[in-house]
Amino acid sequence: MATQAEAATTTTGNQNDMHDFVRSTLKQHHMRGSVAVIKNGVPQAISYGYAWYGKRIGNGNNNVVYPTASLQKVITGAMIIQLINENLNTNKSFSQYTKISRWYPNLKNADQITVGNLLTHTSGITASKTEINRGYNYSEANAVNWVVNNINASPTGQVGTYHYNNSNYILLTGIIRQITGQSYETNFQNRIVKKLGLQNTYLYQDVPHNLTDPISYYSNGGKNYQQSSYVTRSLASQIPGAGNLFSTPEDYYKIQVGLTDGTILDKDDFNYLTHLKSKITDYSGGMYLKNNDNLKLAYGSLNSTHFGTWVQLTTDNQNGIVMFLNQTDDQENDQKDVGYAILQHLKQNTFVSR
Repeated sequence: MATQAEAATTTTGNQNDMHDFVRSTLKQHHMRGSVAVIKNGVPQAISYGYAWYGKRIGNGNNNVVYPTASLQKVITGAMIIQLINENLNTNKSFSQYTKISRWYPNLKNADQITVGNLLTHTSGITASKTEINRGYNYSEANAVNWVVNNINASPTGQVGTYHYNNSNYILLTGIIRQITGQSYETNFQNRIVKKLGLQNTYLYQDVPHNLTDPISYYSNGGKNYQQSSYVTRSLASQIPGAGNLFSTPEDYYKIQVGLTDGTILDKDDFNYLTHLKSKITDYSGGMYLKNNDNLKLAYGSLNSTHFGTWVQLTTDNQNGIVMFLNQTDDQENDQKDVGYAILQHLKQNTFVSR
């Protein structure tokens, strides 16, 4: 039997190997960023390149928090499930089947769209432009109102058909605000950050002055650190609950664990969130479930930036990656190729490439 010292040496050797592999894989694909590799429930943080090239701030620096983009959506979904549970048998009681006309009486088709439709992107809402920077810093209420007006002014698809759209989750943000009488920001702080004791997770407007978000860069295999762009305050303010969260891969992994260990949700709640009756794809409640529900995934990017975020974990949170990239070639599949190479190195015959 291996002694503790031998086991520790093996772990260190494995971690050194993974550290070198992740960095060389990122280098080979001209990508830069920060990755948490989770092996048997233990996260290892590995970074490569600069978060802010001009100031020579490295990825993985303690002062850097990354945009999670659409990886935020499952958190918004989880807060909705918390509210369903908390309001059972009260006059605020609601479920996945409740029509959203209760909160949005003036929204087109609201009497046909359910909470579940929003959570599974099957509302028929196709209104675009949520990520076109309008150059104005919105309050949460104004951002939600803009989305309602934009939907009313746009063509809509059939309720029950799948169209991935930020508007669905911004409307959920508005529902959280109406049910609780508090901002999404306050709910997020109390329900997620404080519950999990997160130290590096903030909505954009709350990122402390001593921290920075990264700059994103483009490279197609030529020079690195080209075409710099970043998430502006105005863009973040347009997408509350759908893409205004900043974190680190390690903190984001803690959130994923919290979605089933009873801190945020328990296993049954997470199962409810990810198996909503309106689900017609692998997507429900902010995540895609694959391989007979043994894997959970989500990908995110932000318009007119080069960021790419990808999480793929076993649903028991024991193995997988949280990958926050700040230099990419803007191709989602190329980013996933990098992630999948790391996943294959971590554990064969377990993960999916997309």
